[in-house]
Amino acid sequence: MILPIYIYGQPVLRKVAEDITPEYPSLKELILNMYETLDASEGIGLAAPQVGLAIRLVVIDLDVLKEEFPEYANYRHAFINPHIVEYDEDSKKESMEEGCLSIPGIHESVVRPTRIHVTYLDEDMCPHDEWVDGYLARVMQHEFDHLEGTMFVDRLSPLRKQLIRSKLKALTQGKYRCAYRTKPVRR
Repeated sequence: MILPIYIYGQPVLRKVAEDITPEYPSLKELILNMYETLDASEGIGLAAPQVGLAIRLVVIDLDVLKEEFPEYANYRHAFINPHIVEYDEDSKKESMEEGCLSIPGIHESVVRPTRIHVTYLDEDMCPHDEWVDGYLARVMQHEFDHLEGTMFVDRLSPLRKQLIRSKLKALTQGKYRCAYRTKPVRR
């Protein structure tokens, strides 16, 4: 089932998400629905708050980027209770343009570390503790930020934020277009 994407201004996008247990109701079905929603919206990552749930769950599908990043062919993973343990202070930081399904029509350059240490459970509830680098590290940081109530626009300079302020306000007023199902802010 394709779920609606919650748009900038929805309160759930600013909540810190809670860890879930293996007994979370219909977890496998939710993960499948999130993948289906991700496919329908042509995104590469989706966090549970973006579908209205303040829980620590993210799905990432990088297979669509296999032409540019062959190492991500068939890369499709769910991350349950993910946490960034630390950022590699010795790795470089890189600026790259980001967009977000919850912020349609806005793309901005965001500076992020290129290497992070993460912990999470996979779909079989097996624990993982690993260092991740490259493009996957960027996508994880973007998606895991959603679990902390943070969005990529929060990482922009004050000047850039000021320049897009009217566009963000328009989103909260339901003034946007996108090709996927959304849940705008109700006023």
